[in-house]
Amino acid sequence: MILDNKNILITGGTGSLGKVLVKRLLSGDTGTPKQIVVFSRDEAKQHFMRLAFLNRKSATDEVIYQNFKDLLTFRIGDVRDFHSVSGVVRNADIIFNAAALKQVPSCEYFPYEAVQTNIGGPENIVRAIREHDLNVETVVGISTDKAVKPVNVMGMTKAIQERVFLKANLDCKNTRFVCVRYGNVLASRGSVIPFFHDQITKGGPVTITTPDMTRFLLTLDQAVDTVFAAVKEAKPGETYIPRVPSARIIDVADALIEKRKIKKVIIGVRPGEKIHEILITEEEIHRTLDRKKYYAIASILPELAGVKKIKPLLKEEFSSKDDLMSPKEVYQLLKKNKLLIGDSILEEGEMLR
Repeated sequence: MILDNKNILITGGTGSLGKVLVKRLLSGDTGTPKQIVVFSRDEAKQHFMRLAFLNRKSATDEVIYQNFKDLLTFRIGDVRDFHSVSGVVRNADIIFNAAALKQVPSCEYFPYEAVQTNIGGPENIVRAIREHDLNVETVVGISTDKAVKPVNVMGMTKAIQERVFLKANLDCKNTRFVCVRYGNVLASRGSVIPFFHDQITKGGPVTITTPDMTRFLLTLDQAVDTVFAAVKEAKPGETYIPRVPSARIIDVADALIEKRKIKKVIIGVRPGEKIHEILITEEEIHRTLDRKKYYAIASILPELAGVKKIKPLLKEEFSSKDDLMSPKEVYQLLKKNKLLIGDSILEEGEMLR
């Protein structure tokens, strides 16, 4: 078991991905960790997450006092602060960096805030490992399709995050740095499905940026599967990408509306949005390897790549505009994952706040 008896650190662990990651770690699918540390700066989110995993409605003081003795522990801190990061990474074997500013419009209006979290945070992790000569085994950077040919600040900062982590393999010889890159996670906080749920339950209208907009879609469990696959299989400097379907966002809206008399309104593309997303570029297909359910992109740095000339797996870039699911397939995907209005995901969404 790859994570058996490991000290695991999850930065930004109170987010949607972090919560499902913790749930899967506690299930024992990948072994029994020695300790899981959730590191984030929002004490309220930590408080509610702690109660959720303890199955308690309220906390008494001993829950806080016993925090550091438990398998699942919570630590207040900020990836932007080097001192804070240094204190939390020193005992880690495996680090999952899920801390991020990820809302596209927010990053456009506050670009330097995105730089500090999405670039400065990863650099602080690398610097702490390098300067303190720590024995961290693996660091996994969580990236996004928006980092590919980026047109918005969120994507630009995530693209640099990838390079910060992957280059770190040359500076921290005892640590393996890898990344995962994927598209829209169904029902994650701030994503389009909870947004559509809210609009539909209020009677509409449902706002669509443009009828042509497409996105890659995967579940939170598929995102976590990708992270675990990277820990298990990825070589230093590689980026793991799941082979997932894509869909038109308007088809997602129609599937959620079902037969309700809800009006759709076209509002135009928001600041920094793309119409289509890309997971692998034309340049990257020459470094892309087959890993069954995943693609693995070898590092651009020759010291790490170790890939001789290969026959490209793809004929062109891996774009969300290609191989789209039909409206029926989109509906079935949402139904299978209990994402339709009235399904249990709305109750579960309380835990995902």
